[in-house]
Formats: sequence, structure tokens, C-alpha cells
Amino acid sequence: MSNPQQLRYSKEHEWLSAVDNGVATIGITEFAANSLGDVVYAQLPAVGDTVTAGESCGELESTKSVSDLYAPVSGEVVEINEDVVNDPALVNTAPFEGGWLFKVRITDEPEDLMSADEYTALTAG
Repeated sequence: MSNPQQLRYSKEHEWLSAVDNGVATIGITEFAANSLGDVVYAQLPAVGDTVTAGESCGELESTKSVSDLYAPVSGEVVEINEDVVNDPALVNTAPFEGGWLFKVRITDEPEDLMSADEYTALTAG
């Protein structure tokens, strides 16, 4: 499993892209997608919702369980990935590309986001 170096990661297994004009893209990691199993339903926050770092903002349902989706940063949701809503399996097949979940205009970014190497070390144990 390879975690892209340009992303940052949360301990809840979300990834965060580089900020572009104050907006970052968020998804779940390949580790999380593999742990969940086949994702069959995605409940994402709505455009205009405010999310808070570390708090639940949606759910991913798989053939194994339902898991909370946590916001790695605080801000306003500016876009959701309709492709994932229509085809939740994208979370499994392309977690770092087409399986991204939503975009947030960041108002607050926690200090505890990890680099790819730190996240890889966390999930290796």
C-alpha cells in the first residue's frame, strides 16, 4: 500500500490534499477502504455544511459495517463527489483519485495531521 507523499493524513484514516485557494480535497485512505471492505453507500456532508476537525460529518456503509467519516479540518463544504454518491465502490477502487469524498474551504487546520511516512508508520503496526 502506497500513501501519496503530497497528501496529509489524519489518525481517523482520512487524507487531505494541498490547499488550493483555501480549499482542500478530502477522502479516505486505501488502508481505510481495505479495512471497510466493499463500500455500498456514502452519506456525505451537504454543500454549505460546516464541518469540525475530528468530528463525524458523514458515514460510509460497507458489506461489513457502517463507519463514521471524520473531518480532518474545520471549514465549509464547497463540493461533494457525486460520482461516489452514485458509485460508492470508487472509494475502494480509487481512494486517492476518483474516490475523493468532498472539498472544504478551510477555516481551521489541526496541528496533528501526518505526513505520508508518519501515516505509513501508524498503519504498519
